[in-house]
Amino acid sequence: MVVAIAIVLICVLLAIGVSVPLAFAGILILLAYTGGHDVSGFLATGHWKMNSVILLAIPLFIMAGNIMQRGKIANPIVEIAELMFGHLRGGLSAASVVASAMFGAISGSGAATLTCIGGIIMPHLRRAKYPNGFSAALVISASPLGLLIPPSAAQLLYAWVGQLSVLRCFLATLLPGIILTILLIVVNFFVLRNNTTIHVTEIPKQFLRQLTRKTWSALPAIFMPLIILGGIYGGIMTPTEAAGVAVIYAIPVGFFFYKGLTLGTFFESLKESAITIGVVMAMIFMVLIASRFLIFEDIPGMAEDLIYSISDNPIAILLMINLVMLLIGMLMDDISGIILSASLLLPIAQGVGVDPIHFAAIVGVNLGMGNITPPTAPLLYLGAQVTQVSVRELIGPTLLFILFAWFPTLILTTFVPQVALFLPDLLLSR
Repeated sequence: MVVAIAIVLICVLLAIGVSVPLAFAGILILLAYTGGHDVSGFLATGHWKMNSVILLAIPLFIMAGNIMQRGKIANPIVEIAELMFGHLRGGLSAASVVASAMFGAISGSGAATLTCIGGIIMPHLRRAKYPNGFSAALVISASPLGLLIPPSAAQLLYAWVGQLSVLRCFLATLLPGIILTILLIVVNFFVLRNNTTIHVTEIPKQFLRQLTRKTWSALPAIFMPLIILGGIYGGIMTPTEAAGVAVIYAIPVGFFFYKGLTLGTFFESLKESAITIGVVMAMIFMVLIASRFLIFEDIPGMAEDLIYSISDNPIAILLMINLVMLLIGMLMDDISGIILSASLLLPIAQGVGVDPIHFAAIVGVNLGMGNITPPTAPLLYLGAQVTQVSVRELIGPTLLFILFAWFPTLILTTFVPQVALFLPDLLLSR
């Protein structure tokens, strides 16, 4: 009874906007005093689990993302995309999806991708007379690509919680991320195909010369994901080491190549990173304790019994698991959602024969979709602030991208396991 009250209460707290660490802390205090549990044991477990080298990658990737944003490292990537696609109706908005995928491959964060790419591309889209609500919704819908295009901090956490190979989890979400990128671009072109108000640029006469010049200027930014991903998949660096290299590489590039970093903006990025890291690590600590409590009370077993009491059909069970994860994604950020999903739902998915690496891709797509799904979508409200577009204007186009891009990707990833397992099986041996 107490557990049921706690679950309902935490959903209410998250829905009304209470931060995840405070919501979980309040629930844990309630459970400790009403359930007669020894809190010190849970605290010790949380401290022990967080004593991991793998977790160092998360603050380092957060720092790299902030330095990239302040250092204007993403700007040349957007300029190349604008040059290549600006002459097409819908090309500039399609370029924002490509830029989000590329930036997401470096930052590994949906919020960082949205803040950086949204801030850069929206003025260009407004000047080109793109529909305000539609273009902002596309930028928001593309921002969770940071959860899918590796290296992803969320997948790193999933691998850590599930005691799985980090590289296999990274590769599992890559193909779904590419499929989602293509679908977002296709929907974008289809909707804007007859829009005559959009200003399109003519292909410049010296297109190749401009492309060469802009590509040369963008090389330091392009090399960043190549160095990070090449180092990880080449076996030269661990993900934690790669995150450290990303920070070290971004600092001189931001200072000396793109000159977006000054001493003032550099220290601002460090301050912002410190605040974000503090919140994220506190959040991880609280969610870890909560997941430990769930296991202690056999909540995964109870959830499994509940699901099997409704149906024992594997397809129906997977649909119910997806629904639960969608709700988690609507209420929580990606970090909290990934820990809770891995702790609570992974055992159930394995019970119906789902490979845990396959489930990594399902979790990534599902939580990304939940983060932009109204009414309580974290990235939707952040996107409204970044793009200066009202939530009312965003909801309709966002639902369009969910229905025709995110949902097909989720169904394909869930029910065609090779979408997730093809690259891990091809590039990494069991």
